[in-house]
Amino acid sequence: MRLATDSTVARAFRRRISCMRVSTRGDYAARALLSLALHSETSPTSVREIAERTVLPQPYLEQILLALKGAGLVRSKRGVGGGYVLARDPDDIKLSEIIRAVDGPITAGDFGEPHTDGACDHEGQCVLLAIWGAAGSHMRTFLDSFSLADIAGMSQGQRPWPATGD
Repeated sequence: MRLATDSTVARAFRRRISCMRVSTRGDYAARALLSLALHSETSPTSVREIAERTVLPQPYLEQILLALKGAGLVRSKRGVGGGYVLARDPDDIKLSEIIRAVDGPITAGDFGEPHTDGACDHEGQCVLLAIWGAAGSHMRTFLDSFSLADIAGMSQGQRPWPATGD
C-alpha cells in the first residue's frame, strides 16, 4: 500500500477545490469591497453607486454591507453625502476575512470532528472527516493569501493573476 505524499495530496486538493464554492453572498461582498478599494475616494460611496458600479442588486447589497460593517471591514456615514468607506487599508483586508464576515467560518463542509485518538468506529469515516477538515484549512490559507489591495492590483493589470492550478 502506497502512502500519499504531501505533494500528492496537494495535487489532489487542487483538482478537487473546484467543487468547493464561494457563496453568492461572499462573491458580492468581495465585489463591493473591491469597488470601494478601486474607487478609494475620501468621501463615502452610496449603496446605489456601489450597486451601479458592480451591477449587484441594491437591496441585497445593503444587507451585505451591514454584515461587513458589523465585521469592522467598512464604516458608514448616514445622511446627505453618506455611504460606505473601507474601515482599514486594502492591504490589511484579506479575502478570507470578507468571506467569513458574510458566510461564517470557511470550511469544506459541516461534517463534525473526527476521533482524535486514531480509533474510528464508523467504517473509517473519521479519516474522511480529517481530510475535509484539511481541505477547509487549505482553502482558508489560500483565501488568506490575497489582500484587497492584491486583488485591486490584479484587476488593474498591476499584479499577476493567480494561477488556476488546472
